[in-house]
Amino acid sequence: MGNQVEKLTHLNYKEVPTADPTGMDRDEGPRIGVSYIFSNDDDELEQQQDSVHDLGGEHPALQPYDPQLHEVECSVYYRDECIYQKSGGHLSTYTPENLLNRCKPGDLVEFVCQAQYPHWVVYVGDFQVVHLHRLEVVNSFLTDASQGRRGRIANQLYRYKPLSPAVVVRNALEQVGCKDRDLSWRNSECFAAWCRYGKREFKIGGELRIGKQPYRLQIRLGDKRSHTLEFQSLEDLIMEKRRNDQIGRAAVIQELSSHLQAAEEEEEEEEDHHHHPGARTAEEVYNPD
Repeated sequence: MGNQVEKLTHLNYKEVPTADPTGMDRDEGPRIGVSYIFSNDDDELEQQQDSVHDLGGEHPALQPYDPQLHEVECSVYYRDECIYQKSGGHLSTYTPENLLNRCKPGDLVEFVCQAQYPHWVVYVGDFQVVHLHRLEVVNSFLTDASQGRRGRIANQLYRYKPLSPAVVVRNALEQVGCKDRDLSWRNSECFAAWCRYGKREFKIGGELRIGKQPYRLQIRLGDKRSHTLEFQSLEDLIMEKRRNDQIGRAAVIQELSSHLQAAEEEEEEEEDHHHHPGARTAEEVYNPD
């Protein structure tokens, strides 16, 4: 299958968001990338899922979790520069108690669990973290913030130059108490990454969604097979990347395989029609009007 660039990045096309809140997309050209301007914070969605699981059945945090099986390996590019990479070497996870022995102030921690969005926090020292949780920036103990999930130190995922640990901690602590409409971040990952790297691209509306899509999300499907999606902003790309993490590797591969097969069949039909312009489709035969 090889590398392929997909112009409509959301995989369920009936639910592709439009640029206009009324549902009418006035742009006549091809849509490349997905705008999540009207989306809810996906950490809030994560809490809704927690409630559902708590009503019955085993909570995902208590189920065996295999990063190699559930997580999507991917790379993010800004033009030709790789700015993020998650591969096999970055997938090891640890218990919250083990993480306490590994974390240093200014570190980013990513908590992961099957069927949930990853939850990112900033370690600020004294066993405590600052994170965006339920539409509010809060200060918690790391073990409480984990909610029983395993996690990893995520400093190496983004390839931007980090700020000093003291500045990272200060950035996080200064935002404690910020909530609802005062928030500048869509999810916990954007908030934590902004604290560490200080880049406006992680903030809501930090980039104009105009012109050519400079960001690419390359999803690895297997040996020498990948699929590439294009986005106008890093914020939109992160939303899609987190959606992939939430639904899991198997579901992402299934979605892409189904879509690519349908696209290939459509291309073949167009080629057949081009080579046989006089041929009529079955619909045309039975509906001559």
